[in-house]
Amino acid sequence: MSTLGIINSDPEIKRKVELAFSQLPDSKYDLLFLEQEKEILEFLNYALPELVVINFSDPSINLKEIVSHIQNDKWILNFGIIGLFSNEKDREENLLKKYKSINVLTLLDNYRLRSHLVKNIQIIEENFQIIFQREFTKNLLDGASGSFTIENDLLAVPLYSGIGATILAQRGVINPDSKMHLQLSLSELIVNAIEHGNCGISYDEKTDAVNSGISPIDLIVQRCMDPAINAKKVLLLWEIKTDKTVFIIHDEGNGFDVKAHVKKIANQDQFSLHGRGIRMAASLSHELKYNAKGNQVALIIKHDTTVEHEVPVGFSREQIIRVKTGDIVIKEEDPSDFLYYITSGSYGVFHNGKQVGTLSPQDIFMGEMSFLLNEHRSATVKALSPGKLILLARENFINVIREYPYYGIFLSKLLAKRLVRSNEQNSQ
Repeated sequence: MSTLGIINSDPEIKRKVELAFSQLPDSKYDLLFLEQEKEILEFLNYALPELVVINFSDPSINLKEIVSHIQNDKWILNFGIIGLFSNEKDREENLLKKYKSINVLTLLDNYRLRSHLVKNIQIIEENFQIIFQREFTKNLLDGASGSFTIENDLLAVPLYSGIGATILAQRGVINPDSKMHLQLSLSELIVNAIEHGNCGISYDEKTDAVNSGISPIDLIVQRCMDPAINAKKVLLLWEIKTDKTVFIIHDEGNGFDVKAHVKKIANQDQFSLHGRGIRMAASLSHELKYNAKGNQVALIIKHDTTVEHEVPVGFSREQIIRVKTGDIVIKEEDPSDFLYYITSGSYGVFHNGKQVGTLSPQDIFMGEMSFLLNEHRSATVKALSPGKLILLARENFINVIREYPYYGIFLSKLLAKRLVRSNEQNSQ
């Protein structure tokens, strides 16, 4: 059974969380409620969780100190966060902006906690490897792709968009501001696909419903009482390339006149809710393209090679190495008396003159295997872009582990996961 840390001191929220999980008799989670700052930090440091629930509207929790601690050691404390909040105290967009530098996958209003907390956790479990692909060396040369099939449930949309944005943030190709805006833009586009695509709700119908006290969520529930509409899905696909990522959102609706709609949006007030998703996505993306039918949109995000990962507090006193495109960082057959922590940049791995892989901040370290095994370098590494590295000499690395013992736990965990993956590949 896995321990799920829940940072919260509100008895009513605790009751709702326990009721939500009571609906799952075979739940694999042991709920651990954390209130005191010391116990919270100890749990984060030594349990090294991969998913945590945080009540962002809890005034009794020292969120400022906890968030600061996470930021200082994001390379270790890089877990996914499901944020709970009260819409009477906070707004979702404000919270995403405030906590943009930590890994918030989704925010869930306390009113919907019982109905959607477990559902969101199940979605995360189903896509666990996509979200938490952290390992020492990952070949990104051929990119990666994936897809989600999304039901007509507006409350699940923020999680899917959060996963989409997290995929790029984990790989170090977008900055925190871009992650937040991408998360919001994807949400808006998926909501459009559900509301106007699958459910066929016009802007006028939505406005009339809201003015009559009917929420968009309830309006969609009403439409989905029709089995034909309820059966429709939204498909979210992504493909990560060397310099950009393409997100495609496809619904099963009748489409719309794209040119006429874009023209209408251009003449609207910028603060109008109508067309907000398209405006947000267009301002963020390198390119926003609709198909001729109007039931599919492609959001193209250019990668930012200048993004720097924050230096872990344990490495903050070590030597900084700045590299230029074309610089040789590691030479094949050289001694391995140091390794690098990758803060920014893209790096090609070459063996016998042939490129066999690519490294980025997502890979965390460079040259760690030969360093740990005390062997000569097995490959040459060349900078493919300007970047910054932290040089960790052997003696200094050992001293860091002594000062921050949970770093050693984290490294052991990464190595164990890599070994498991290697065994799985060899057994196939």
